[in-house]
Amino acid sequence: MAGVLTVTTSSVGGNMQTLSRTLASTSASCSFLCSSKCYSSVSSNLLPRRTTVLPSRKLVIRAARTESKGASLGFRAPNFELPEPLTGRVWKLDDFEPYPALLVMFICNHCPFVIHLKKVIVKLSNFYMKKGLAVVAISSNSAITHPQDGPDFMAEEAKILNYPFPYLYDESQDVARSFGAVCTPEFFLFKKDGRRPFELVYHGQFDDSRPTNGVPVTGRDLSLAIDRVLSGQPVSSDQKPSVGCSIKWNPEVTA
Repeated sequence: MAGVLTVTTSSVGGNMQTLSRTLASTSASCSFLCSSKCYSSVSSNLLPRRTTVLPSRKLVIRAARTESKGASLGFRAPNFELPEPLTGRVWKLDDFEPYPALLVMFICNHCPFVIHLKKVIVKLSNFYMKKGLAVVAISSNSAITHPQDGPDFMAEEAKILNYPFPYLYDESQDVARSFGAVCTPEFFLFKKDGRRPFELVYHGQFDDSRPTNGVPVTGRDLSLAIDRVLSGQPVSSDQKPSVGCSIKWNPEVTA
């Protein structure tokens, strides 16, 4: 699935100043929408120095998108044991056993879909952690292909944004596979019923907001599910999948 941004550029007569502004706008939009470096086919070195009429050109920029899928409601939370780069502590699923509900988020540093939500994710987590929700974030992206998602940068991100939850590093990517996670952000909300294992009750989107659709970020869908879990009510099975960047898997090593 891909999002498409179409930009029309032209140079007619003395409109060079307008074109320069258009190029600057294109560059800003590109860096915001793409999960990796974008390249424009329009270069300032190619601008004509004389009054020239050029045909209009369309610059099409594609940003890969992936929807959450795989894990079904009722899925039991798999065990994990992962380090927290900020503190050096190792966290396990058992550390969250005393809580009535657990939110597991697969996020990363660089993904524009995560960047779009992260400030509200922090606010939502602070709000519900005071009500008894346990929250943990995991980054499973390859630091080989995306070093900005590696542990040192994760620790810096957690410190700058004052994450109230542990931000764990899944270097082997085994935890992402055990959860069936495929994108960032991706949300797994589990409930605890006595001594029974955590059971998945919500595997959907944060809300309807996307980096390009102009819809305000509210966390509505996820917060409604959390409210119902913490109040002992059933969560609707009508859930929209989360949309984001695909998890960046480690490159295969061949002999």
